Amino acid sequence: MFESLGFIDTTPREASVFLALALGLAFGVLAERTGFCLRRSLVGSDRRSASGVWLTALATAVLGTQIAVAQGLIAFDAHRFMASDLPVLAISLGGLAFGAGMVLTRGCLSRLTVLTGTGNLRALLVLLVFAAVAHATLKGVLAPLRTTLGAVTVDLGAMTSLAALPGGAVVWTALLVLAALAVAWRSGNRALPLVGAAALGLLVPLGWVGTGFVLFDEFDPIAMESLSFTSPAADTLFFTVASSSIPAGFGVGLVGGVLGGALIAALLAGTFRWQSFESPRQTGRYLAGGALMGVGGVLAGGCTVGAGLSGTATLSVAAILALVAIAAGALATQALIRSVSGSAGSATTQGLQPAE
Repeated sequence: MFESLGFIDTTPREASVFLALALGLAFGVLAERTGFCLRRSLVGSDRRSASGVWLTALATAVLGTQIAVAQGLIAFDAHRFMASDLPVLAISLGGLAFGAGMVLTRGCLSRLTVLTGTGNLRALLVLLVFAAVAHATLKGVLAPLRTTLGAVTVDLGAMTSLAALPGGAVVWTALLVLAALAVAWRSGNRALPLVGAAALGLLVPLGWVGTGFVLFDEFDPIAMESLSFTSPAADTLFFTVASSSIPAGFGVGLVGGVLGGALIAALLAGTFRWQSFESPRQTGRYLAGGALMGVGGVLAGGCTVGAGLSGTATLSVAAILALVAIAAGALATQALIRSVSGSAGSATTQGLQPAE
């Protein structure tokens, strides 16, 4: 379709950067205002309301994406989420590591990107550590770990998607959407945060359709992608230090847009403020958490947004497994922290509770 838009001097890749920038700006504003974060919905003190926000976004992401598939605008048959060889060990261990890391840093990767835009220097350091470790896992010294774990696979055959199960895409989409909305309805949220969350979720199908249909050009193809933060964070770091050698892509535009959108939202709301670390122990915990998320995000095939939101919207079994593993890692780590803090006394409890 890209050829019919009349662009002469702009390639699909260049146009995808502007698309990602727009999606990122919207995500940054909406996520900052709604407090969108999977960690909060699992182990936060306000997890009931936070889960309502996250699941509302998931419901609209799934519904919008599957409507686009049903209309023939996009298809995921050749997407990596639908690979028949499921790297079950890499996804499981990666998800557990990512979940543990986001508890240690008190924020999933998307939340930390948003917090960076609001002046949180702790979040900025985690992003830098995450991006460096993720890049090392993708292409550097940790790549052998990725390939070794990724070699342990299970052949799913045609069962790579919930759409292949009895009932097909329509039934499973309806079940996911209704279950998510049922929890959101009982979350105690007011209407405005849920509307914002629904709008955030709609950014997922906009990304899929934008890159997979609107910008599709058979002579100059680009990858079909949507909201994610693992590869984009690594790409952004690499682009920042070597922009004269490599062009910007979708991921760079997305991260830049999220930072800008969060900054705008924080400035308009008067919530922008500089924040930093309170102790060496807290610094070490954040560094460890960022490293765990860097390795885990790559092994799991995505973060809470890339696999959890955008991936689940495709009905991919691999993405759903990653989301379950991330949740399990977060819950297990939080339980361990509570156990340690409970036995060590209130001083340790204070030390183990970083400010978001």
